[in-house]
Amino acid sequence: MTEIHWEDAFCAEGNNCFRIGTDSEGNAYIAVLGEEDRYLTDSQDALRNLIRDIKAGKADHLL
Repeated sequence: MTEIHWEDAFCAEGNNCFRIGTDSEGNAYIAVLGEEDRYLTDSQDALRNLIRDIKAGKADHLL
């Protein structure tokens, strides 16, 4: 199994806290803080585009 390197949690006001992780194979992961064993995964480019869209106001929440 690939080891995931999780970043510090991100907590927005009034929202769930989540963590972003990466592995040595170029995959990206996102999970709710405390539930890192239940994550979504995709390429780092896909996750980067998702975050850019959220910051641009195309979604009102992430998880």
